Amino acid sequence: MQITTNSGFTCDIDPDVLNSMELVDALAELQSGNRLAYPAVSLLILGKETRAKLYDHLRNEAGRVPPDAVDRELTEILRALGKPAKN
Repeated sequence: MQITTNSGFTCDIDPDVLNSMELVDALAELQSGNRLAYPAVSLLILGKETRAKLYDHLRNEAGRVPPDAVDRELTEILRALGKPAKN
């Protein structure tokens, strides 16, 4: 499934990625307030290469990737994955 976020990041993600108990565990950690779960969540959803592309897309002038920007993008991606495909 091809997803494009509001910031213009485009990626292809298999919706079946949501069928993972490891992802559920990592999302539960995030929901509990553990921001250190972001790397696990992003890796489980995006994979290594796509995550690197997302980080490059979000990198600021100082060369840093703001965690709040990653959160925003992952939220959009998860919402898109949860919607039925348009015919």
